[in-house]
Amino acid sequence: QVQLVESGGGLVQAGGSLRLSCAASGRTFSSRVMGWFRQAPGKEREFVASIGWRGLTSVYENSVKGRCTISRDNAKNTVYLQMNNLKPEDTAVYYCAAGSTVGAVPSQSDYIYWGQGTQVTVSS
Repeated sequence: QVQLVESGGGLVQAGGSLRLSCAASGRTFSSRVMGWFRQAPGKEREFVASIGWRGLTSVYENSVKGRCTISRDNAKNTVYLQMNNLKPEDTAVYYCAAGSTVGAVPSQSDYIYWGQGTQVTVSS
């Protein structure tokens, strides 16, 4: 069992930055793929970024490539999402998820544990 708690969301102006954190409990964190997803009002939840179990591989959704960086610290059971040059269209609830595989994957069906989410609002 893995429990996930996100933090770091908030209100930021366009062009600003935020760093999201996701603290995980459980002994299997370091052997799992971790991902970030987001859901904007009235839209389906979508993939943002994923990182493999050792932090050596990562995958990004096209619209965040070059603006977001996912990283993990297995010693701290924490995964991060650094978001730069934020845009109003990045406004969403951001969810952290832990998967059943070890490599970075974008498919939601590969993730079995989910956090409660943290709100990110980008004003224009």
